[in-house]
Amino acid sequence: MSARVRIGNGQGFWGDSIDAPVELIEGGPIDYVGLDYLAEVTLSIMMNQKLKDPSKGYARDFLELVRRVLPTLVEKNIRIITNAGGLNPEACREGVFSVARDLGISGFRVATVVGDDLMGRMDDLLEAGHELRNMDTGEPIRAVRNAVSSANAYIGARPIVEALEQDALIVLTGRSTDTALTLAPFVHELKIPWDDWDRLAAGTIAGHILECGGQATGGNYTHWRDVPEMDRLGYPIVEMWEDGSFVVTKHEGTGGLVSVGTVSEQLVYEMGDPSSYITPDVVAHFDTIHLAREGPNRVLVFGIKGSPRTGTLKVSASYLKGFKAAGQLTVVGPDALEKAAFAADLVWKRLERAGVTFAREDRSVEFLGYNSCLEGIPIEKVRPHEVVLRIAVRDADYEKVARFGKEIAPLVTTGPPGVTGFAGGRPKPSPVVAYWPALLPREEVEPRLRVHVESI
Repeated sequence: MSARVRIGNGQGFWGDSIDAPVELIEGGPIDYVGLDYLAEVTLSIMMNQKLKDPSKGYARDFLELVRRVLPTLVEKNIRIITNAGGLNPEACREGVFSVARDLGISGFRVATVVGDDLMGRMDDLLEAGHELRNMDTGEPIRAVRNAVSSANAYIGARPIVEALEQDALIVLTGRSTDTALTLAPFVHELKIPWDDWDRLAAGTIAGHILECGGQATGGNYTHWRDVPEMDRLGYPIVEMWEDGSFVVTKHEGTGGLVSVGTVSEQLVYEMGDPSSYITPDVVAHFDTIHLAREGPNRVLVFGIKGSPRTGTLKVSASYLKGFKAAGQLTVVGPDALEKAAFAADLVWKRLERAGVTFAREDRSVEFLGYNSCLEGIPIEKVRPHEVVLRIAVRDADYEKVARFGKEIAPLVTTGPPGVTGFAGGRPKPSPVVAYWPALLPREEVEPRLRVHVESI
């Protein structure tokens, strides 16, 4: 356990705290900071942005962060690894250099990892016999080919390690795995062989603990009352050692909590088969993990086992599956719940009179604060004096969904008494983006690395 590297994560998703990565970089000793901006649907949002403007398609919030921390990164040689590049890593790189020129900073390297975006190759892949069958249904992607808006292979840590070997201060990727943002610096700094499956699994599990940011340090924790000073939650750091063991911690003086409980809850987040957690780099066995409290806000993780990587990569595709719209109203006064249900029924009857109907599975009625999240679970019988009615539909027909949106506001004066709270205008149709997971032989994906140096 002689050599050590300190890796943190300051971004769990696009929209996470804008201050957390700054505090992680400036708040104490750190070698690498990972920033995870991508979720499965995020790439389809970026694709829509890129189609409207070819210079877009990446997480533009990242450039605001670069402006705040670039001087510190250069001064202390703290390196950032992020999938903020989305569908346009090279445009994101140019944005980084533009910020650097504004700040008068030069001489640092930015690497981009590309090759994960399969949209331009989709028809060629199909022609070659790769059906990209949905992992849940078995259906070939040809069934929705014309509606596909994004398709990206999950890339592992190898090209990121190559970037670090070329002294990149900032590494921008597209759809890399969340765990690769941590595994790569572990492999690079401690010279882990690519067939050392146990230590690769350890780096992967460290990345899984970090990937959601503050969820590992007390955020979203079952025992939330035990978490001190959550208003200034410290984001997680792993101290990784050569033997594959590591400690989960956070900067001293920050709020939050690192405990066996917080780490355990993050470990089971988005977990399928714990004995076979498959990534592009290794298959990690979560059922071999051992946790032990090492001290205040320090949890030791050890004993991890792994096995060889698979011959396929996961593909995350998305496609347009119709449209949706939702509106809500507040219903107050005696019998509020009964009146809200009556108001929803009026909407369906009035739409039917207008010749517009929706299948039962394509319409939704919720009473927020009463049963919207826990429908079907027995609850205490109550007679609330106020209820928020949320009513929604989805359909392949844009005009039907638009017609639904015109029936919400009239309830204020043509429904039961006590209907109020209408704001924001008529609900308008928005696209329903559906997720399509598939597998592709890894030899069909060729990550490419490009390293650029900014000079003024």
